Amino acid sequence: MAKVVGRKRVQVNFNQVLDIPLRRRSNIRSLANFLNVSKSTMHRRIKEGAIRPHTNAIKPTLTHENKRVRLEFCLSKVSRSLSSHIPIFHDMFTVIHIDEKWFYMSKPSRRYYLVPDEVEPLRTCQSKKFITKVMFLAAVARPRFDASGDEVFSGKTEKVLSDIRAKWPRNHVGPIFIQQDNDKPHIDVNDNEFLEAASQDGFDIRLNFQPPNSPDLNVLDLGFFRAIQSLQEQEDLDTIDELVHAVQMSFEKIQSQQLNNVFLTLQTCMREIIKVQGGNNYQTPHIGKNRLEREDNLPLQIGCDESLINKALLHLAV
Repeated sequence: MAKVVGRKRVQVNFNQVLDIPLRRRSNIRSLANFLNVSKSTMHRRIKEGAIRPHTNAIKPTLTHENKRVRLEFCLSKVSRSLSSHIPIFHDMFTVIHIDEKWFYMSKPSRRYYLVPDEVEPLRTCQSKKFITKVMFLAAVARPRFDASGDEVFSGKTEKVLSDIRAKWPRNHVGPIFIQQDNDKPHIDVNDNEFLEAASQDGFDIRLNFQPPNSPDLNVLDLGFFRAIQSLQEQEDLDTIDELVHAVQMSFEKIQSQQLNNVFLTLQTCMREIIKVQGGNNYQTPHIGKNRLEREDNLPLQIGCDESLINKALLHLAV
């Protein structure tokens, strides 16, 4: 009879994990200590999938009024189409999202992958509290493609009003909305100087505010800024001019289809917000956009079940 050789597999009672406070489960060493196993055993169990790593980001605190406004905002973006048996979100072709973001020369901590004998890089600065940074204002609209899938409008703008007049598709009819957040420096929607400039050349351009404490309702915060930053951080930068150039080039490199995908993500997030009645206690949904695009089956709009809408309307009526 064959003998089993080697060390016996260490048994771990994973039911005990739920009894460990979350603050004690932020690293492998602490978790292993509570379960009375070694770090290597815990590492193997994580690789096997018995324990799921999770990165948790802080979200804005929402008041009851914040939730109500968020819910009303998302419901206002749903329409009923003759071509669909369920309500769907607007195609969002008439909305331009604008926002600001700080871009840094470098980060206090960065991860690299080195070969075993490679010298570790030395990164220095005068103070980690005052890393050189530049604020950028970005404006994007949903890209447009023709029947063959070729790009006819990238959705990217720089000088907002002049670019809208120069780049906006000429067959567009109706108002164009610029969506901004509630930061105090932003101008009022009824600002006379803006209204005068926005009505030039026959255009009807209007400002509106997204709900307070709602970065998840702006495509820039939802993913586009992150994509730009990922490209920008791959550059070797020494001066502010190089940082500005790197961010501008990263903005241009982002493909229109990637921007279009973020607009679809925004629609899926709106559906989740309706599900949780205006809250932000949800995970960003994934619908396999890259796979759907390869299959030439990427939707233009996301559906929203009628029962979700009715439940949300009842909640608002209370």
